[in-house]
Amino acid sequence: MHSAGVVGHNLPSGCFHENTEKGQRMTYELSVCTEMLFREFGEPMSLPQLRAVKESGIDAVEFWFWRNKDIDAMERALGETGLSTVTMVSEPQSRAVDPARLDEFVTAVTESLPIAQRLGIPNLVLVAGETREVATDVEQRKALTDALRAAAPYAEEAGITLVLENLNSRIDHVGTYLSSTPLALEILRDVGSANVKMLYDLYHSVVMDEDPAEVLAGSIELIGHVQVADQPGRHEPGSGLVDWKKQVRSLKQLEYQGGIGLEYTPSTGNSAESLRHIRDALVDDATG
Repeated sequence: MHSAGVVGHNLPSGCFHENTEKGQRMTYELSVCTEMLFREFGEPMSLPQLRAVKESGIDAVEFWFWRNKDIDAMERALGETGLSTVTMVSEPQSRAVDPARLDEFVTAVTESLPIAQRLGIPNLVLVAGETREVATDVEQRKALTDALRAAAPYAEEAGITLVLENLNSRIDHVGTYLSSTPLALEILRDVGSANVKMLYDLYHSVVMDEDPAEVLAGSIELIGHVQVADQPGRHEPGSGLVDWKKQVRSLKQLEYQGGIGLEYTPSTGNSAESLRHIRDALVDDATG
């Protein structure tokens, strides 16, 4: 990812800076999920949409699925706008907690990796799938661990990181298996690959009543990417009840050095307007 400009007090920008306790500057680059933001300008990853993202001051994007998109057109649009892409989803998504679908899971990864390489995407998002009611937790955990271990060598060879995402099972993904951040981190430790990490979605974590600082303590090296949205509503940070200054302070204290993905639906339907409130919501003035 290329660097973005310094955040001003009146204009949105692609990153913001935090002062560390040692006086150093820590930068979190912001990326927007094109499946949820800037939809008023066109389909996800279309040229009109990406132009609007660039004009807003954001320098990086994310998207979900690639099989329903024109890869050639997307590559041209990214080249024209100069935007980098941070994450995309491995697909077709498979039920990785089912050992009978291990080959399907690995095939999805091996078919998605070349697309990620072509577009310069460093992170390929994985999900565990829905809980198998007929299987024990031990069986499902083993199946997921085995699936990740089987896919890891392909990611290592491609130079891309597989990021396993936690999802909430209360609102958006009822029935999903991996709704616990501590469980996800335990599984990643069992996998033991530097190219298999976690996409920590703070929104999903908060919906599950987790304390981000608590669940991430001692495990920040396993976090490949962070996504955010406020709760309730899954709108922009600052629109709900999450104490964002506290959460950013926690990420800083844990020495998280990756980017922050904005994966929310703008509360007013105006994506650019929602970005104007991001800095006030996210920057911890107490440390600056």
